[in-house]
Amino acid sequence: MSAPSGAPVRHTRRLVLRAFDEADRELFAALNRDPEVVRHLQGPMSRERSDAFADRIGACWRDRGYGLWALEVRQTGEFIGYTGLWPADFLPSGAGVEVGWRLARGAWGRGYAPEAAREALRHGFEEVGLQEVVSFTAVGNTASRRVMDKIGLRRDPTRDFDHPKVDAQAYPELVRHLFWALTAEQWRASQ
Repeated sequence: MSAPSGAPVRHTRRLVLRAFDEADRELFAALNRDPEVVRHLQGPMSRERSDAFADRIGACWRDRGYGLWALEVRQTGEFIGYTGLWPADFLPSGAGVEVGWRLARGAWGRGYAPEAAREALRHGFEEVGLQEVVSFTAVGNTASRRVMDKIGLRRDPTRDFDHPKVDAQAYPELVRHLFWALTAEQWRASQ
């Protein structure tokens, strides 16, 4: 995974948001196969699926001007996961751009997800010019729901949906998704 063109490096108080590189592939694969990390998704990813996801991340930056950043702790350089913006073209309410995150278990509960996601929102609204950013998760994912609230997204139950990409036979508890959104106007008013 070479450095994607257009993936700017960003710094927050404790984190570096940067392009993924080849050295991240094994760590990324380990993150994506950890059953606890992906328990609100559709199970662990194989190395091949993880590498394909990494390739799509680079393509998203090149094609759209936004994407997912690799996250590392500034003080240690430790890779802890990702955050950023991702196309959500499958939404029942129409195409959207999602803010999302996935962190290694050792990074949970330290405030890294909201810290990084706030920078992703800033990038989306100020630099990309998005008019709305959304986020959604399976009903049982209370940790992500807390992050959505912390970063200022607003719950919109009228847009809750059954995720069309979830295998309802294998993962019935992951079908129903709760929805949050934030408009550029709401974001500017909160700054």
